[in-house]
Amino acid sequence: MRAFVVISRLLPFILAFLRDRRRWIVLGAPARRTVAEHRQRADRLVGTLAALGPTFVKLGQVFAARADLLPGPYLAAMSRLTDQVPALAPGVAEQVIESELGEPVTETFERFDAVPLAAASLGQVHRASYGGREVVVKVLRPGVEESVREDLDVAFRILNVLNILFPYHGMRAMSAIVNEFAKRIGDEMDYREEAQNADSMRRSFAGERRVVVPEVVAGLTRRRVLVLEYVEGTRIDRLHERIAAGDVRLDDLMRLLAEVYLKMMLEDGFLHADPHPGNLLIDPSGRLVLLDFGMVVRVEPELRLQLVQTVIAAGRQDVDGVVNGFYALGILDPDVDRGTVQDAARQLMSLAQREDQTPRSMQKVVEEVLQTFYEFPLTLPSDLVYFGRAAVLVEGVALRYDPNYNVVAVAQPVLTRFAARMLGAATADARARITDWGQELGAAARRIREVLRRVERDELRMRWNAQDAAEFRRFISQQVRRALLAFFSFTCALLSGMVWMTTRKLYVLLAGVALSFGLFFLILVLPGHLFQNPLRFRRTWPER
Repeated sequence: MRAFVVISRLLPFILAFLRDRRRWIVLGAPARRTVAEHRQRADRLVGTLAALGPTFVKLGQVFAARADLLPGPYLAAMSRLTDQVPALAPGVAEQVIESELGEPVTETFERFDAVPLAAASLGQVHRASYGGREVVVKVLRPGVEESVREDLDVAFRILNVLNILFPYHGMRAMSAIVNEFAKRIGDEMDYREEAQNADSMRRSFAGERRVVVPEVVAGLTRRRVLVLEYVEGTRIDRLHERIAAGDVRLDDLMRLLAEVYLKMMLEDGFLHADPHPGNLLIDPSGRLVLLDFGMVVRVEPELRLQLVQTVIAAGRQDVDGVVNGFYALGILDPDVDRGTVQDAARQLMSLAQREDQTPRSMQKVVEEVLQTFYEFPLTLPSDLVYFGRAAVLVEGVALRYDPNYNVVAVAQPVLTRFAARMLGAATADARARITDWGQELGAAARRIREVLRRVERDELRMRWNAQDAAEFRRFISQQVRRALLAFFSFTCALLSGMVWMTTRKLYVLLAGVALSFGLFFLILVLPGHLFQNPLRFRRTWPER
């Protein structure tokens, strides 16, 4: 029933988006839509995602940073999903806390506020008093783990069909987003993981007086409950009065945001992967408070260095360097020829380097750059998606208080400083890496020599894991059943059409077409254990 509910609510939007590309879904020019029509559809889509529950709210938040896939009205609408989550019924949070901690809330906390401070898609936050100090208690929504599992299975089945029917790079990018989400959502539903992430982030910014990471209260961390110190602050998107009063300077705030996220992205490789205004506060002293570390990304040094080198190549108008960087970063579709990519890179750099750039014209340039993403098969890898989300957050905060604010002018010196530091460290480590590579090559040569000796003595054996063989056989049988059912569906439609042409009995045609579409729909919504490809999607968090 859940599959029917999800598909029935999302199908009109899927068809509408496909018609935006082809008027008749599979052929024809794109359907013409006005900006007002897109805004109305975006509002309806946000309402639908909010009604479908936590999984689709979180997915909507992830897609809200994908300006390469969705037009502006949808990005703006989906950014509001964080404010459209209802709170738990009274008493439910207390029951979860009691089941996790093993004692009533009144015995654990000196005071517990029944009204939550905030409600999110996966949990909600209450203020309390513990050990003589103010704390916040995060509580996971009951049943959310099973709901996410079921919804992800439905989402993958929908994407499988769409990728077969409409195989273009946008669909592949959407599938990659959902797959990446499935890998990480399990950690976000285990507050023990968040506690470890918070401790790591707190150590990372221990020497930075302008940044606050709340301390985890030891002894009260469970899978569904997390207790942190309470830090007073104002949401970063609600600072109008403080900025007007001079308590917070916009230039200082933007510089601090740029330094914090560039440090996480380029220096630490430990990135806060769910940046939105509800997770960032400014305390009374003007310090930045970081919240919610359920979703973090660890980025390898090689990827960070490659990103910096690509940015430097773009700054000096080195088209080949940018293209090579795109290949190394995984931005390019492997089916695209290099000449097409070079044209795209030249267009992007010409837009970024135009001399008539002013803060007021930045929006137009951004729209032209995004149009380039739509026209060329460029996709953002998962790690760069989170970099993009951080960039969207910083830009959105600045433009919220000053539509003409030049974010690039503030961020560029900070980026230059971090880039120089990274390149210097890479140069210092070059000799050590060459030594390591030499040792690894020597070890590899010895292993190859040993393999060759075993071949000569006829001692080399190959093993096939029994479990892998069983999974492969099951996968083949599933695909055969799927193909037979699809063939039967096609045969029904063909026979009904032939009978109708002979007898002109409309009910025969309608019955055949209905049966054909019914069988096709059955393939889509049958339980996953019948048709699911075991190599495609597996549960990514363990049973508790």
